[in-house]
Amino acid sequence: MSYVLQSGYLVAAVLLILGLRGMSSPRTAHRGLVWVGVGMVLAVLVTFIHTGTGNIGLMLLALVLGGVLSAVYGRQVPMTAMPQGVALFNGMGGGAAGAIAAVELVGGSATGGAPLVLGVLGALIGTVSLTGSGVAFAKLQGWMRRPLRFAGMPLVNGLLAVFALGLGIALMAGVQTDPVLAAYFGVAMALGVLLTMPIGGADMPVVISLYNAATGLAVAFEGYLLSNPAMIIAGTVVGAAGTLLTLLMARAMHRTVFQVVGAGFRSPEADAAATQEGGMLKGIEPVDAGIQLGYARKVIIVPGYGMAVAQAQHKVWELVQRLEERGVEVKFAIHPVAGRMPGHMNVLLAEAGVPYDLVADLETINPEFAQADVALVIGANDVVNPSARNMPDSPIYGMPILNVDEAANAIVIKRGSGQGFSGVENPLFTADNTRILFRDALEGASDLVQALKQA
Repeated sequence: MSYVLQSGYLVAAVLLILGLRGMSSPRTAHRGLVWVGVGMVLAVLVTFIHTGTGNIGLMLLALVLGGVLSAVYGRQVPMTAMPQGVALFNGMGGGAAGAIAAVELVGGSATGGAPLVLGVLGALIGTVSLTGSGVAFAKLQGWMRRPLRFAGMPLVNGLLAVFALGLGIALMAGVQTDPVLAAYFGVAMALGVLLTMPIGGADMPVVISLYNAATGLAVAFEGYLLSNPAMIIAGTVVGAAGTLLTLLMARAMHRTVFQVVGAGFRSPEADAAATQEGGMLKGIEPVDAGIQLGYARKVIIVPGYGMAVAQAQHKVWELVQRLEERGVEVKFAIHPVAGRMPGHMNVLLAEAGVPYDLVADLETINPEFAQADVALVIGANDVVNPSARNMPDSPIYGMPILNVDEAANAIVIKRGSGQGFSGVENPLFTADNTRILFRDALEGASDLVQALKQA
């Protein structure tokens, strides 16, 4: 029976690996998802056989609750809310790893050796991921608009890290009393909150990826504690893939992972730079904006989260077609994290039928802004903020941006005068050559199409 169980776990792990590989390409993503699903079902069946019928009722209840809730959430969540969905499920994975460790430590099942060390480490990583992902979810959901810091935060974080290390060593030494366990998990929860609170919204994609890697690592460690091969392999694969993605995303943002996680160590001047008052916004009517666009030789469109929320990609593509009929050269400029998720804008534009040769990435399009007559920004903010290039005290300094400010003129479609997701003022919006079309993305694009028809 043991050979059959181990073989089942091995097949499930292989299916998970093949599924993750399939999800690396849009053409094979659906097949990859199916393989991952089959692998998970097989792993659950093997776990049922391995565990026996002792906790069959609780296991079935957990499966039904988890399955129903995730199915309802998955069907209802819009694509624009996927980042916070990922954060939510990351947190649940980390919390599950922490809960497994808590049960094993409280029950005295973890008695020593490498499994105990890995179990204690997994408990810390999983619990930090639980509360840190919760804060990330609140930021992405708009419940926490600004980075939160307080005087002495670096010292507090340092002390908490030292406490966590000391308590972890005590647990590994066999001091598994209730007060020590409670303090260990309490410190880990506080660390997750305090490490994530001061991180700005522009860095949230990197943070989510980092917690995804942490959750995978925690699951793998708890797999050692339970001697469960499926958890070890799946957690290791997720942890490795998440780590690579985190490093690539941080590199694309011109930052190190430590610079992102260490946001609480920034100077107070950074907050002042983030909240300083800007100049006056200058509005423009659709007719005037349509004339500017219609008589331009070259227009670069910068889509962002606002276009995704308004589902304006089809109307934007119609606007591009009207411009091309008038002989205007049009290109799309895509920031690596536009829409808060890598590839988000590319998917939306492809869905609307925009040819790939009209879409350019940041490195390709940036030199062309200086030759553009008009840069049309649709629902984007932080990714076109020149503070990231010009203001060393800005919280987003160093982040690569699209050089919209180098275009001869800029038209920005935005609903109001609010700041971007990072909470940083954007001097582009008050520049002399920038005009604001106060509309949501769909209404703004529709008005511009009508204005071009009448021009």
